[in-house]
Amino acid sequence: MAAYVVMEPPGRSEKVDTTAFVRDGFTWLGFLVPPLWLAWNRLWVEAGIAFLVMGALSMLGQKLSLGVAGSLLSLLVSLYVGLEGQGLRIAALRRRGWHEWGVVQAGRLDDADTRYALEAEDQAEEAAEAPRMVPDAGLARPAQPGMALGLNHVPGRR
Repeated sequence: MAAYVVMEPPGRSEKVDTTAFVRDGFTWLGFLVPPLWLAWNRLWVEAGIAFLVMGALSMLGQKLSLGVAGSLLSLLVSLYVGLEGQGLRIAALRRRGWHEWGVVQAGRLDDADTRYALEAEDQAEEAAEAPRMVPDAGLARPAQPGMALGLNHVPGRR
């Protein structure tokens, strides 16, 4: 079973369709073609940085005549995106105002969507049933003017 991080958009409406599910774990496509995977997931700045760093490492390897070792340097960027790519997606969503609802364990994305819908419905029912712990300010006793000396001051009594 995989863990899916559930991200809800800002100004959450009652539509569950707008929720994003980000699978927590290694991404093979991000490992194989990091700039393209980042661009596909609308991580434009990260894609540009990955492209530039991979190009700079390849040129550095050629300039220093490292041969295969120079190409393996750019493998570090691929490994980083493969391991941390999903975390970069979550961070980008947070920067856009999305908030994390929680984590859902499921075998597939469809199952994660179903589990999220059921758990969100249960939480909404529990929130509706929960008694109010703090009383309304309108029910509070009005402030009584007068001098207060000691702990048990009752205005009008001496």
